[in-house]
Amino acid sequence: MIEWTREERYQTLETFPEAAYSALEEMVTSSLYRQQYHIQPPTGLLNDPNGFAYFNDQYHLFYQWFPLGAVHGLKYWYHTVSDDLATFKNNGIAIRPDTQFDSHGAYSGSGIVVDDELKLMYTGNHRTEDWDRKSYQLLASMDKDGVITKSTSPVIASPPEGYTEHFRDPKVWFEDGNYYAVIGAQRNDETGTILVYQSKDLTDWSLISELKTDYTNFGYMWECPDYFKLGDMDVVLFCPQGVDKFEDKFWNIYQSGYILGTLDKETFEMMHGEFIELDNGFDFYAPQTTLDKDGNRILIGWMGLPDTGYPTDKEGWAHCLTLPRVLTVEDNKLRQRPVPSLKKLRGQVETAEGYATKKNVKLHPYEGKQYELIVDVLENESTEFYIELRVSKKESTMITYNQSERRVTLDRFDSGLQPTGVDGFSRSVVLDSDLSQLQIFVDTSSIEIFLNDGEKVMTTRIFTSSDATGIRTSTESGQVYFKFTKYDLIV
Repeated sequence: MIEWTREERYQTLETFPEAAYSALEEMVTSSLYRQQYHIQPPTGLLNDPNGFAYFNDQYHLFYQWFPLGAVHGLKYWYHTVSDDLATFKNNGIAIRPDTQFDSHGAYSGSGIVVDDELKLMYTGNHRTEDWDRKSYQLLASMDKDGVITKSTSPVIASPPEGYTEHFRDPKVWFEDGNYYAVIGAQRNDETGTILVYQSKDLTDWSLISELKTDYTNFGYMWECPDYFKLGDMDVVLFCPQGVDKFEDKFWNIYQSGYILGTLDKETFEMMHGEFIELDNGFDFYAPQTTLDKDGNRILIGWMGLPDTGYPTDKEGWAHCLTLPRVLTVEDNKLRQRPVPSLKKLRGQVETAEGYATKKNVKLHPYEGKQYELIVDVLENESTEFYIELRVSKKESTMITYNQSERRVTLDRFDSGLQPTGVDGFSRSVVLDSDLSQLQIFVDTSSIEIFLNDGEKVMTTRIFTSSDATGIRTSTESGQVYFKFTKYDLIV
């Protein structure tokens, strides 16, 4: 792993030598692992999606960006736009860390449309000479021409008494004549929580309350909170850090999930069910949602995790964002489906039906690096069945389904180069009903698996050799009758 000095991590793009940045761009462009239809950084490190909003007849999505390498350094906001949520166009830097309040990073935040502007509320990170953290909540405005103007002073200048400077990631909404913001926070006793603020004008904010939940001692920090109403249910998303793994749950270094229930807007007490992970794969964190032009709730997440090393780090870039997902509440749980507009990317289609048995069968000509694969399980008399993706002579990413346990396991032990700082090589989830369908999106270095029409999702990065293009299927015993539908995806 490349070691960076503090000075290198907090060097600005504006002072970085032009020739050195051109060399970095060339190195990144030549990477074998660059994605084809996912949002990824032009160089450097991408992390949290920010400011997600539909404004001026386009979707605007920003993300955290350190341009100079695959390390968490001085963060900018990078801007992408889309007409349809299927393809995004790079629009360049939106927010620079160029004031005393965001001198050490323009951290995460959200967007809300007010009249003819997109208001962006975000956390400014500042470090003192002694390297003490100072967190400010800041406001910027983007007009219809894309010009962004920052407010000259913080709208929330410090965390309230009783909380540490781990105070960040405001998510704003408007309701009943007031603006509200949920902000991730850490109490002085180093437990995580969410604080709720209220404002009439987005400038003068007052603390209402903690968001009261049953999780009073659930990790040491809660990041990236989000609140919205879906149907008649209240939904709170957040990312607790410091939660111990339990059975199949919480195996990643940090978690991302939701609670569902009813929020009392007078007391901000939430009556809710259990915390449920949003994604049961390896690489998912810091999601953000918005409403699309038709009123659907859309989620996009960071396909990566903090404190994890990835094989592309040495190539000068890291991470991407997930595909957009439509959220619904069904049977008192969130269901996530890929946005329908992704069908626009579908090119050539191939279909096949047949039995899988103990004999390992390679599907031909089913192969490739960028495709959508729909697997319908029409009959299942097996104890376990296996679907292998991105297969070469030495490599394979394995999906296993155990019939008696209704357990799906994603295994990347043989998936080529491995990320570091990861606990184990497999992730598992138990379904509420028998597995009937898998909708799988494969890109150059990622796989997203939607199980049973979005009942569960499993997301992973993989770093295979260029000849790992095959697809195979087999069973432990017994047979399965599958229908396979594969679309080449073209951007």
